[in-house]
Amino acid sequence: MEAPADGPPAPPEETGRQRLAAGLWPPRVSRAQLIVALLLFVLGLGLAIQVRSNSDSSALRGARQEDLVRILDELDGRTKRLEDEKQRLEDQRRELESSSNQAEEARKQTVEKERQLGILAGTVAAQGPGITLKITDPTGQVESDQLLDTLQELRAAGAEAIQINGVRVVAGSYFSDENGGVAIDGKKITQPYEFRVIGKPQDLEPALNIPGGVVQTLEKEQATVAVTRSAKIVVDALRAAKQPDYARSSS
Repeated sequence: MEAPADGPPAPPEETGRQRLAAGLWPPRVSRAQLIVALLLFVLGLGLAIQVRSNSDSSALRGARQEDLVRILDELDGRTKRLEDEKQRLEDQRRELESSSNQAEEARKQTVEKERQLGILAGTVAAQGPGITLKITDPTGQVESDQLLDTLQELRAAGAEAIQINGVRVVAGSYFSDENGGVAIDGKKITQPYEFRVIGKPQDLEPALNIPGGVVQTLEKEQATVAVTRSAKIVVDALRAAKQPDYARSSS
């Protein structure tokens, strides 16, 4: 009879795969490795933000120099006009607050606002500094869309009142081509096309003469363009005041 073995039986020997698994899990991460991982994450995030920022500005980066100059000039002009309008409104507020007769001051401002709206609507005549733009088109190549582009450029440069060949141009005016000329709001005009424009001459004339702008575009069509500054431009073509059919004052 065999003698009983001393002590518990020996555990089975681990295989190579079991030893490898035991070495990999749970992972043993040192403090230095954690710091390196955090730095790599921050670096990757910064690179992603930089790439996104660069892609957002790619549209302007590919623009021509003259287009960028034109955009900057228009932004500067619009910013200046907004600042002037803000200052004017603040002055009006102070006058209303400090006036001893606020009712009379309010009435005066209402009359002035009515006059300003009449100028914009074309129902009253206006005068002030500005420019005269004359377009001579001997070959008949200038069409309505080019005159409309000219009008829009003048408005963007701060034009306050415009008439073309005796037709007052307002916010709702439209252009169309006619045989031998152009029609504005259904009224035919023929060349030479003369714009009378009230606004700041120092803003209006450069806006027309920027590289690739109105003057160069019209000259490519064999048209002759002349821009003249003046201390006094008279815009006296009028439009009939249109009465609303349904809208009534709520006051």
